[in-house]
Amino acid sequence: MKHWLRTLSLATTMTVAASGSALAADKDIKEINFGIISTESSQNLKSVWTPFLDDMQEELGVEVNAFFASDYAGIIQGMRFGKVDVAWYGNKSAMEAVDRANGEIFAQTVDNEGNPGYWSLLIARKDNEKLNTMQDVLDNAKDLNFGNGDPNSTSGYLVPGYYVFALNNVDPKTAFKRTVNASHEVNLLSVANGQLDVATNNTENLRRLEITNPEQHAKLKVLWKSPLIPADPIVWNKELPEAMKVKIKNFFLTYGTEDAAEKAVLAALQWAPFVESSNDQLLPIRQLELFKSKQELEQNASMAAAEKAEKIAAIDKQLTELGKRQAMIEKQQASVQ
Repeated sequence: MKHWLRTLSLATTMTVAASGSALAADKDIKEINFGIISTESSQNLKSVWTPFLDDMQEELGVEVNAFFASDYAGIIQGMRFGKVDVAWYGNKSAMEAVDRANGEIFAQTVDNEGNPGYWSLLIARKDNEKLNTMQDVLDNAKDLNFGNGDPNSTSGYLVPGYYVFALNNVDPKTAFKRTVNASHEVNLLSVANGQLDVATNNTENLRRLEITNPEQHAKLKVLWKSPLIPADPIVWNKELPEAMKVKIKNFFLTYGTEDAAEKAVLAALQWAPFVESSNDQLLPIRQLELFKSKQELEQNASMAAAEKAEKIAAIDKQLTELGKRQAMIEKQQASVQ
């Protein structure tokens, strides 16, 4: 598919024209390594991502390689050490990439139903009559085998970690009969097959299982659904030449907006066309992390009172600043609507 005539705006064209030194540096880039988080097996991910990355390669005029790792940390570390140039992350792993791996958000996924995000879930087998709500899970935790998500997963770990466990003063590492950490796909199948009683997951992966393995999907039920989580970000390494960034951003923000074949590629990924984004989409995730840290401090009986007060005050200050930033963004959004 040819996309060479795509343009974002006059400003984008001017950016390209003004970046002479970047253009020169851009010529030295022979390949782009694209990181894909391990939500399911590499084989399954490869089948849906390959057509997209092939189109990206044709558009950019350089080789685009898929970079898979066994866990989220592998993609973050890959970006940190220059082995990953662009990546699809969840919000929590994107925050790690932004804070520790020179990452920067430039685009955001949109699901194929147009939702502005997705939801974290607790799932169980449909035939488990004892588990029907989140409270059932908490009340019976000592008798349950629990599947938690990757520690860098937003929907599989951070969000349920706060809303299900921290807010109820429960430590999932000790509350359950057994706790294991795994990918979304492994947790879904482990619950469906009776190896786990309950597990974290999200609406996107549950919907994908309905497509790829409807028999297993039919065995599952949802016990709890979180508040909305911002849709997954696309992150690049800030050290990429500016001219290459323009090309990459142009590709993402125009992909699947007109071409039927491209729309089909996105449909396989369960997405609609991408939208522009920035590091600001991480604000609610940062707030979640800070709230969780504050609560852990408040419950720490072994820490000296003065030290605890100092740390809590520092968190409150960060939360205040994040709140101001969030309010400013909401005001700007309201003014353009």
